[in-house]
Amino acid sequence: MTPLAPIAQQIWDMKYRFRNADGTAVDTDVAASWRRVADALAEAEPEALRKAWAEKFYHALEDYKFLPAGRILAGAGTARNVTLFNCFVMGRLADSIDGIFEGLKEAALTMQQGGGIGHDFSTLRPRGARVKGVGADASGPLSFMDVWDAMCRTIMSAGSRRGAMMGTMRCDHPDIEDFIVVKQDAKRLRMFNLSVLVTDPFMEAVKQDGDWELVFEGVVYRTIKARALWDRIMRATYDAAEPGVIFIDRINKANNLSYCETISATNPCGEQPLPPYGACLLGSVNLARFVTRPFEADAALDEAHLREITALAVRMMDNVVDVSRFPLEAQAHEARAKRRIGLGLTGLADALVMTGLTYGSPEAVAAAAKWMAIIEDAAYRASVDLAREKGAFPLFDKQGYLASGHVQNLGEPLRQLIAEHGIRNALLTSIAPTGTISLYAGNISSGIEPIFSLSYERKVLMPDGNHKRELVEDHAVSLYRQIKGADAALPDCFVTAQSLSPRAHLVMQAAVQQHVDSSISKTVNCPANISFDDFRAIYEEAYDRGLKGCTTYRPNDITGSVLSVAEAPKPAEPMLPLEVPEASGGVVYMKPPLERHGVLPGFTYKLRWPDSDHAIYITLNDIQETDGRRRPFEIFINSKNMEHYAWTVALTRMISAVFRRGGDVSFVVEELKAVFDPRGGQWMEGRYVPSLLAAIGGIIEKHLLDTGFLHAPEAIAGRGNVSGLKACGRCGERAVTFQEGCMTCLSCGNSKCG
Repeated sequence: MTPLAPIAQQIWDMKYRFRNADGTAVDTDVAASWRRVADALAEAEPEALRKAWAEKFYHALEDYKFLPAGRILAGAGTARNVTLFNCFVMGRLADSIDGIFEGLKEAALTMQQGGGIGHDFSTLRPRGARVKGVGADASGPLSFMDVWDAMCRTIMSAGSRRGAMMGTMRCDHPDIEDFIVVKQDAKRLRMFNLSVLVTDPFMEAVKQDGDWELVFEGVVYRTIKARALWDRIMRATYDAAEPGVIFIDRINKANNLSYCETISATNPCGEQPLPPYGACLLGSVNLARFVTRPFEADAALDEAHLREITALAVRMMDNVVDVSRFPLEAQAHEARAKRRIGLGLTGLADALVMTGLTYGSPEAVAAAAKWMAIIEDAAYRASVDLAREKGAFPLFDKQGYLASGHVQNLGEPLRQLIAEHGIRNALLTSIAPTGTISLYAGNISSGIEPIFSLSYERKVLMPDGNHKRELVEDHAVSLYRQIKGADAALPDCFVTAQSLSPRAHLVMQAAVQQHVDSSISKTVNCPANISFDDFRAIYEEAYDRGLKGCTTYRPNDITGSVLSVAEAPKPAEPMLPLEVPEASGGVVYMKPPLERHGVLPGFTYKLRWPDSDHAIYITLNDIQETDGRRRPFEIFINSKNMEHYAWTVALTRMISAVFRRGGDVSFVVEELKAVFDPRGGQWMEGRYVPSLLAAIGGIIEKHLLDTGFLHAPEAIAGRGNVSGLKACGRCGERAVTFQEGCMTCLSCGNSKCG
């Protein structure tokens, strides 16, 4: 077994290792976790065969060849009352108070068990529409989305592991213009990902610069220009990375189950378009584990081994349908009636460089399509074999299924097998976000994304409460240096997300999509200086290339710059006398505090926090060092607003105590700026500040820069060599990336929806 890298060890220990209620570990090592999952999924097999299947399942899990989604890794075999399904699309919202709040209750119950949810709010009447019988006007779907948002925050505050929600609205709903811009209000719908359901007639109207009717239940509320609405969607996405775009007609036409269901929403990250009460069951084959003789001239993917593991993965995931719990009976019924699974791949970019191919090149596009075609074919054949053994999914209709969209693209020999024997799983392939499980598997590249960064630093909490920094390298980089030598220069095929054009992302996604019957979670990275016209063209090309949706990320002032990677030099450590630690009575004294002079120079800063009636005054005093530099010594905070008195006194005393101990105190800013107020932050000078404490951290940062104690903002904002990243709400590190439609922390592995 490949030894666990430090980051993989931490992810496994924190997220997937089974522990008793008192915290004692049950899984002794990662192999024990694999054994637990293998045994649990084999329970769906006939009793006499369980041991044999458990061994085969263990073989698939061993050495990270098959990576079930996090719910399965964490929950299978634990006897906990949790679902093994990652996400759900909730039932159709009835346009009534009873229907709306019944939907809210079902959503809360689902999230309580750890499931992310998707909801289509297009079924609710628009703002201002008459409500018959009560003589009032409707408040509109956005007002009820606020209720969902508050529910999600409440569930999270009660200890839920997940708070991801997708909200969708049709492009012809009368409230679509408000939906597009709602998240530009920094206080609204923070728990939602938003996507517009874009139809084929709308895209045709955009191309023809035609009129577009906004309609609800047959009533036309107004008529606008389609291109103007399209530009509003694009401008909002250009400025703030939302909403996403889902080509909903294409999804329904290509659906294997188009004869018995209609889709109007997806799970939070978009890779699983689902009908009402549909559930996404996810897993990924790790391509990086199937490359033979990596980095050699004859490097290749072991296709036979890939087929073997794919077949085992299909059986394991099919068994999850039988052994999993479900938050709602309607979800259990939907899952068992169709037995939908979402098997995908991860480690694609690493596998490409290991075989000498450059992400986005014609050769890499061809390889990615070929590898996904192998997975697709092996998965469908395995499901046919399961149908022979255990029966087809209950809603299988041979004529309807073979006439459906994606099935028509399968080769005739495979279609003939389905016609003769049926198929166990209605849909089989999907490419999900794999940020966390990719870290767990040794920091392999995530899903079909390019390598995000060749290396970066992360902060690790030590048993004594201190932190250390360690270098984390992409799996392929580490392997290359093991094979070729630590000082070997990386070949040109090692490209990263920042160096690729948007088109390179699109062609890779389009190549793989033709062999995926559900959808793909993928982010097209865009440079900050891309023009609006070029940005809009990405979405139009995505539609023309046959994609089912498109998600982009352009660094911006609202969501931050999560994609700029730079080799920022670290500031020199302030020169101070170092003393040998002294011990007295079992207490270790690292060094005595610096003495205060009678008079200290300083500055007072005025902070206007929008939520406070009175200004806050922050005073920072400095001492002069022997080399002429000023370093912070103490801080005071004063305000007429007594609401904050107790904690500001405590805060300033603690920060002052840290300052007086000397050393690199910039971590104070790092910690303060990472604090997020669950009630929401404020807009200040054109930027979103997540809390009053973060605003105070910004003042301290400005002071340290202005006085020359620090030399550049990167000294604080990016402590490793990945700079400009957002702060993680769990660990505080500025190491949050946006890829596959999800926010994932490179430092601790926390993910919003992966």
